[in-house]
Order: sequence, then structure tokens, then C-alpha cells
Amino acid sequence: MSIETRNEIRNVAIIAHVDHGKTTLVDAMLWQSGIFRENESVRERVMDSIDLEREKGITIMAKNTAINYRGTRINIVDTPGHADFGGEVERTLKMVDGVMLLVDASEGPLPQTRFVLRKALEASLPPIVVINKIDRPDARTAEVLDEIFDLFIDLDASEDQLDFPVLYCNARRGTCRTEPDGPDTTLEPLFEAILSAVPAPRFDPAFPLQLLITNLDWDDYVGRLAIGRVFNGNIVKGQEVSLCRHDGTVATAKVTGLYGYQGLKRVDIADAGPGDIVAVAGLDDVWIGETISSRDDPRALPHIKVDEPTIAMVIGVNTSPMAGRDGQHLTSRKIKERLEKETLTNVSIQVAPTDSADSFKVSGRGELQLAILIEMMRREGFEMSVAKPEVLTREIDGVRHEPMEALVVDCPEEFIGVVTQKVGERRGRMTKMVNHGTGRVRMEFRLPSRGLIGFRSEFLTDTKGTGIANHLFDGYEPWQGEIAHRSTGAMVADRPGRTTGYAIEHLQPRGELFILPGAEVYEGMVVGENAREKDIDVNITKEKKLTNMRASTSDEAVHLVPPRQMSLEQGLEFLAEDELLEVTPTSQRLRKKILPAVRRK
Repeated sequence: MSIETRNEIRNVAIIAHVDHGKTTLVDAMLWQSGIFRENESVRERVMDSIDLEREKGITIMAKNTAINYRGTRINIVDTPGHADFGGEVERTLKMVDGVMLLVDASEGPLPQTRFVLRKALEASLPPIVVINKIDRPDARTAEVLDEIFDLFIDLDASEDQLDFPVLYCNARRGTCRTEPDGPDTTLEPLFEAILSAVPAPRFDPAFPLQLLITNLDWDDYVGRLAIGRVFNGNIVKGQEVSLCRHDGTVATAKVTGLYGYQGLKRVDIADAGPGDIVAVAGLDDVWIGETISSRDDPRALPHIKVDEPTIAMVIGVNTSPMAGRDGQHLTSRKIKERLEKETLTNVSIQVAPTDSADSFKVSGRGELQLAILIEMMRREGFEMSVAKPEVLTREIDGVRHEPMEALVVDCPEEFIGVVTQKVGERRGRMTKMVNHGTGRVRMEFRLPSRGLIGFRSEFLTDTKGTGIANHLFDGYEPWQGEIAHRSTGAMVADRPGRTTGYAIEHLQPRGELFILPGAEVYEGMVVGENAREKDIDVNITKEKKLTNMRASTSDEAVHLVPPRQMSLEQGLEFLAEDELLEVTPTSQRLRKKILPAVRRK
């Protein structure tokens, strides 16, 4: 068995915690490799092609690009940094032979850094460490490097993996150093490090074609595209191939189109060999993790195993009195089709039927991932109602276990008490606390996943917006007991109509309101948060009675407090068991599951 290598190719993934500068570094690499013309107009963070990615400043879908450097083709895969999109990272690591670990020069390794690095080390991928944002005034490069070494040792890295090259970058300016206080150069040392540290693809010439599908895409002209890496053999346009499915069956298909990557463009190619990352057209019924192999000698590669979902929510038809005013897709059939389409390209989302034909149970890796799915559906013209997220428990040896999370909090010293108290109420326990002496403290906790539902908005309020919280799935433990969710009740409209400033002014002492004067409401719609535990039915459409009698004070101006405008994530966090979030393309409303007040009593 003779193993050969293709020295003209390198496959590398960029992994890091969210917002440490992965996509910005890819921008600089693309510019300095000469992919763009001098006068070409290219927007910032060019790899973040989805509108939501650009708005939120995070990467949601893993994407790949390719550059040429000194005759070597470097395939670069940009991965999401958020734990909720970890399924994307796990798939991506199957396509590459090495990783670039990016760490912020001030924040150091954070939970997602640990998660992605553990996956890379388990796959025996050699790392290149890049310490980014060295221009930050609070940069502490030497300490961060020590923390990275500690993390490698903690994750049982081998001696070879510990011998990693370290580079110091400013991705925004596109500069790189080999020493912390050395001179700034172009990204050339980074390209050289990729060539020397990342091994070339290895293959066995005796093996037939084996291409592992790690991503799916859609093209309006050629249909479904299966994206993956060729591990052995060659694939040619027009070739008859076998598709080795998850259930062990083998189907035949024809490669009608074959595409490679050059910069950000997908280009037509005639054939591809071991180590190439390509997109294949002509396979309609194909799933992530399946293998394209030789028609005469089909051999499947090991399937991709992705961590199971930990959180679920029920998405159903919008049944409110205002349904059908904004959206184009309203029926359960349309919602089901859209959710099933999502499972084709997103391995970490699962859809299951419920007792009702009008609703579906959608499971994912976290609240943010499911909120992103709802936001994308909303923008596509869907109307739906969403129930409160719930964690997925499992039985182990007859005992109910629930998912746990490792929570890392970074906040000013004066908020230690309030943060510890809030996490304690949610069944969390502190495992570590570090004071860097800069006025900020880093605390690590372990708590149940359900304890994080609704935590982020409370945490930001308690720390006056200065705190940073990151969390990561951390195994299962026996059920931790009850956790109080919301200590306040809801103000619920008791009749349909339009809200008035007069009614709102009189309700303000009762709690915080969510809507403006003149907004349309219906019976059972949640219009505010009651300061007390119980829900109260309120008349928010009440008008001031007009009489002939006038006093000097009768026409005083109405003083209104600005209402609380909630984002989609905040709305999901606010939900109680008996409430739903109504989502339409132009608005979102909180409501009770049972609308008539008489039936709710």
C-alpha cells in the first residue's frame, strides 16, 4: 500500500471564538494573494455573504475559498465562531489537513476556542496559532500565548501538536509579525507557515474515487450542489458515479457539472483529484456525510458524526386574529417544506412532527441558532407562531439527565456579586475565577442549559452592558431541580382595538409596556410586563371621555415612557409556558396560547 501526496495543494480551516477576526483575516489573505484587481470594488468581510451575517457581525455558514501562492493552491475554509453553529465546524474539519487557530490578543482563549481546538486535536490536525488584534490598547500577547499553551496541554495535545508556529497579526491592516515586538510585514510569513506546517493531501493510488460530501448548496440553473473533498481517485465531468448512502444502499448518478473554487468565484472544471475541494451537480437526492464513489467499485468513507441537539422549540401556523396580513407563506404545508429544506443543508437541526398537524418540533444546538432560522424564514415571507424553547433531556440508566453548559463571564469587578447571585439562582456553580488586575474579572461556571434561557438579557442589564458572556455545551448530568423562569407576570389586552396614550399612561405604574399608542391589539395579546407575579387583563384601548365640563387641568399633556422594543432573541427569552411569539415579515407580537380571557381563568 503506497501512500502518495499532492504537494501543490494545501487545505486549511480558520477556527476561533466568535468575533476574533477570522473573516477579516480571510479578506486580507484574498487581497494579498492577488485574487482581486487593484480597482475592484470589494466590500468588507466579503466571505459573510448572508445578510444576517453582515448585520450581526457573525459567521453562520462555513464557506470556502481558494488562493494561489507560489504555485501552491491553498483552499481556505472560514468557519462560524459561535457554539450554536458547531455542526458547521465539525463538518469542515473533515475537509482539511490543518487548522489556523485565531485568538484575540486581549480576550485570550474563550469557550468556543476550546471547543473548536478540541475537535481539531481529536482529528489529529496540526495547528498554526495566530494571535490577532495586536494593535488593541489592552493587548497582552505574552500572557495569551501562555494561556494557549495551557489550553493545548489541558486538551491532551500530542508533542507534535504542541510544536506549533505562532504569528502575530493585525487582520484589519493586513500585517503580520513573527515576534511580538518585531517589524510589521505583509501576510507572507502566514502563507509560508501554511506551506510548511500544513501537510499536503495524502492518497492511495490503488483506491477508487472517494469524495465525502460535507456541505450542500443550491444553484438556480443546475439545481442541488454537493460540496466536498476528494480523498482518493479522480472525478470527471460527465462521469457515472455511485452514491453511498447513510443506510448502506448504493445509488448511481451522473456528474452533470463539476466546479472548483478560485477566490470567491465558483469556476467550471473538467476534472479533480485527491485533495481538491469541489462542488458536484447532478445528484438530486443527496445528504451531507454521504460518499460519492466509483460506479464499479463503490467504497464509503466513515460518516460525519455531529453532536446531538440540546434545545427544541415548537414552530406552528400563526393562528392570531391578525394572521395573513403580512406574510405570503401561511400554511403548515409551506412551513413543513421550509423546515425540511433547512435539514438538507444544516446537519445540526432536526424536525419532528407533534400531536398537532399545524406545528412541528424543531431541535438545534442553541437558542441563537433557532432564532437565526426563524429570522431567515421571516425574511422569506413566512408567518408562524413559536413556543418557549425547552431543553432536550435523556434517560441514562433509568435516571433523567439534562444538558449542561460551561459559562464564561467577563465583567467589571463591581458586578461579581450580582452575576454570582443570578447564576446561583439558575443552579450554576463557580468552577474558576481569575482577576487579571485590569479591573475586569473572568469567572467560569457550570450550569444546566435551561438556566441560560433568558439569562443574556438579564445579565446585560445587571452589568450595565459591560459584561461578556459565552457558553458551551458541556455534557449531561442528572436533573438539577426546578429553576424559576420569570418572576414577573404579563399585562394582557382584554379586547381588540387601537391603543391610546390615555390608557397607556394609566397602565405605566403597573409595569413596563411593549407597544406604542395607536398600535392595533387583540384579545389575549401580551402588551407589557406586570411588576407582580400574576398576569392581569388590561383595557389598553380605553379613551378619555369627553364632557361639556372643563377644568383648568383637564387637558394636561400625556407623559409616556418609551416602550421596550424586543428583538427576536429577547422575545423568545421572555416567553412563559402559556405564551407564544407571533412572527411575521414586518412585526412580532407576544400572545397567550389561549386568547379569550374567560377560557384562561
